[in-house]
Amino acid sequence: MQIEIIVSTPCPAWLMDLPEAVAIGQAAVSAVLTDAGLACPMIEVGVTLTDDAAVRGLNRDYRQQDKATNVLSFVGDSAFDPAHKGPVLLGDIVLAHGVVGAEARAQGKTLQAHYCHLLVHGSLHLLGQDHIDDAEAKAMEAREVAILAGLGIADPYQFVDPLADPDQPTTVDLK
Repeated sequence: MQIEIIVSTPCPAWLMDLPEAVAIGQAAVSAVLTDAGLACPMIEVGVTLTDDAAVRGLNRDYRQQDKATNVLSFVGDSAFDPAHKGPVLLGDIVLAHGVVGAEARAQGKTLQAHYCHLLVHGSLHLLGQDHIDDAEAKAMEAREVAILAGLGIADPYQFVDPLADPDQPTTVDLK
């Protein structure tokens, strides 16, 4: 399977804070697609690293929520449609620099680790996974943790709050 991940960076702050954002993003999305074991000859995903204002506009226009959010996924072609011919344009993932950075700091994570987590999360959405109910959420979280472990990234649902007891990990719910 040929995988093409196109990462665009209209927000220069991404590359200032994470100079390897393009290569890291390609690796994270590729890990998800490889893990999925897709039979497609060619698959393409777009990733846009933008600012909070752009994500707020998309969130308002497409989800009727007038606020910035960390990541949005826009599903394209199904990777599981046997009748589909040609390249599979799986969809697009859009991340908001300010929100992602603030969440990483609040959760005591590196920007790189949180960025990878959100790309894995968004990629799984493109593949049809969701977290609407508890069973779906647990399955999606388990898959995220396994894929991230393969990238050398710790379980994103465990983090240490600087004000909490360091011996007690805290669970994060990204719903």
